[in-house]
Amino acid sequence: MPDRAELLANGALRKTQMSRRFPKLLVTSEFPPNASGGGPAVVRQMLKDWPAQSLSWWSCIPDRHGKFGREIASNFVATIPEKLYPRNRLRRPKAFVLEHGWSGWAASHLRATIRTCKPDAIWAIPHQWSILPLASALPCGTPYHVSIHDYPDAHHSAKRIGAKTTGRLVHLVEKLYREANSRDAISDEMAADLQERTGKPTNQILHAGLERADFDFLKQKGPSSQSTTKIAYAGTIIAKESFTLFVEGLARIRQRLRKPVELHFFGAHSYAREPWFDRAWMTQVGDLEAEELRTVLQTFDWGFVPMELDDENAAYNRYSLPTKIVSYLAAGLGVITMGHTKSTVARLGQEYSLGIAIDETRLSQIDDLLLQGLSEENIWARYGDAIRRCAEQKFDAVAMKADLYARLGVDQG
Repeated sequence: MPDRAELLANGALRKTQMSRRFPKLLVTSEFPPNASGGGPAVVRQMLKDWPAQSLSWWSCIPDRHGKFGREIASNFVATIPEKLYPRNRLRRPKAFVLEHGWSGWAASHLRATIRTCKPDAIWAIPHQWSILPLASALPCGTPYHVSIHDYPDAHHSAKRIGAKTTGRLVHLVEKLYREANSRDAISDEMAADLQERTGKPTNQILHAGLERADFDFLKQKGPSSQSTTKIAYAGTIIAKESFTLFVEGLARIRQRLRKPVELHFFGAHSYAREPWFDRAWMTQVGDLEAEELRTVLQTFDWGFVPMELDDENAAYNRYSLPTKIVSYLAAGLGVITMGHTKSTVARLGQEYSLGIAIDETRLSQIDDLLLQGLSEENIWARYGDAIRRCAEQKFDAVAMKADLYARLGVDQG
């Protein structure tokens, strides 16, 4: 039986939903409602209050499980066959088939979905291969809001699927952004870049954020009294070279620390077979539901956020913002950043003193920086004020959600 607090909370939620009028919304992206990863987590957080009966979803990947609990009225899938997805082998031929074959069918599928759903608004999140059908089917007469999470040429896409295909995807993202009724970007740096590219200003910065319960937790958080120093890594390893340098640095200094150090991995990918993985002090936890992850991270001391140490992949380094940093701030963790000085995480570290900051100019000092930082006995006393200030100024989920809802046509009474 639910307790009184839960009943009151559920009643307050129903009252809030009744005071709002939610339009029929169609979300369109490559990923399904309950996908793993930072982008899907952002969308689920923003749609947490949206009633399922008013929400439909179009994706290129089926929703194979409801692990994260996001219920919807209907899910329309223009499936990319698993063998056709250009991951490892024959990437460029597969990309050619997707671009010149599958995308036309998928665009027709999306147009038919829009006719069937008759949404009042569309939320377009152009992600990877969904960019092609989205750009073909939109605009369609129904107002649409676009969110840019990553640029298509991030993550060395040109090397994987070819410069020509990647360039077309970049052009189509700019088209979707330019022609949208309203638009958001994931970072201030991306917003400025998109305005320069398209001439259109960003209406808001939208990414994962802290909820009121997170801010309440930070207000009462105290120092840790654990016998070990626990470091979290949430999500997929993108900056592999940076991550390897970090792990090697930890391996060299961990015996010199006053307390044993532990590194825990959270996410859908397993790294237990990597050559650097050491079961003596590393643990593969797995993919946790958002609330469970939030609770577990509150028992940790540090969170690690790596980006690339050179600026070759500027489309990722300068504009993307890893969602994991929000999870760490919400748990009040000291943040270990590692990346090029022009990366978004380095700039955030320059603006707020959140923990240990390592960039390409300080790489030769990595052992000393880790040893000094991880020897800090009271992390919260040292960094707590900056963590709270950063969270309040940059990562207020309630404020971001209110802005988004207004653009999607929610009557907030």
